Amino acid sequence: MVVIRLARGGSKKRPFFNIVVTDSRNRRDGRFIERLGYYNPMAAGQAVKFHIADDRLAHWTSKGAQMSDTVARLVKQAQKEVAA
Repeated sequence: MVVIRLARGGSKKRPFFNIVVTDSRNRRDGRFIERLGYYNPMAAGQAVKFHIADDRLAHWTSKGAQMSDTVARLVKQAQKEVAA
């Protein structure tokens, strides 16, 4: 199954996550099909905390890719912030 999930990067105690499309059997930080965006929980000031390519997200979900719980929550929060 194809999933959209977070792949951890960054250094120790400074996490940075790429939002990737991958096969569910691959390791968390292993091979992926496409990078859709990123999530930086440590962003401060004017730095962008979350970014995702909406058109590519729609493309992959229409093809049957399942979002992880965390990615679904982040996308939902981002849509609320845009609407407000």
